[in-house]
Amino acid sequence: MGRLIKNHWARLIILTAAAYQIGSAIEGFIWPKVFWDFMTKNLNGAVTPIPILQILNLLMGLIGIAWEWPLKFVAGSTPHRSIEFRLILYPLSALLAMLLYQGTDPAIYYLIGIGVYFWAYSEGEMVCPEPWTLPKRSEYKV
Repeated sequence: MGRLIKNHWARLIILTAAAYQIGSAIEGFIWPKVFWDFMTKNLNGAVTPIPILQILNLLMGLIGIAWEWPLKFVAGSTPHRSIEFRLILYPLSALLAMLLYQGTDPAIYYLIGIGVYFWAYSEGEMVCPEPWTLPKRSEYKV
């Protein structure tokens, strides 16, 4: 049996959350609603008449997909290799998703992905090490 590579697992969870966030933002354009409107109506200005929250959710979802399924200009860059940068950005994505009524499920996925990324970070995993730092075939432990 192999070892669980937690950053790959977190990557798949975040990809799912980002795709779901894009869908919820598009649905939010059609049916604008803030999740917390049962407590207060103060946040309704974020979704109507100008869809600020939906646009921010759409942008954060696109950034999440571009980062986790790396585009050519993103792949191998310092932010792409950094788990710390992900642990800073994805809570913001989760917060924006939590505010939109349609985005509560992606927010939960983001929180699970952040937890798995933190687990990987605490065990010293690296997202994509430099090619010159990889061990040679004879150095692998079996």
